[in-house]
Amino acid sequence: MKAILSAALAVGVCGLARAEDKPDPVGTWKLAYEVGDQKRSSTLAVKKDGDKLAGTMSWADQKDVKLKDLKLKGDELTFSADREVMGNTFTVEYKLKVDGDKLTGKGSVDAGGEKREFDIEGKREKKDK
Repeated sequence: MKAILSAALAVGVCGLARAEDKPDPVGTWKLAYEVGDQKRSSTLAVKKDGDKLAGTMSWADQKDVKLKDLKLKGDELTFSADREVMGNTFTVEYKLKVDGDKLTGKGSVDAGGEKREFDIEGKREKKDK
């Protein structure tokens, strides 16, 4: 009987540990990156919409752009957003790894037929209590 109880307890603890290990992209993230030699920042907001993810990106000159194709597969968060710069619209594709309250990864954009990539780092904003 003790063996069965011990086994059940071990399976339960492992199940809880596995649930905690699942990445959670929901929240507001401050992103930092460099394009060329210019430092840039943006804000990523991710929320649950039923059983799917939804979100927006904001930059200093453009707010609340809806994310397209937002998906979390394992610890990889992927999506795209349309960025308007000087009257031109560019689709920026993002591939980020969620690690607790940190994001790391790359963004890429096709600029004049040339694909440009840049590294991204992000931190989740703490919720006010």
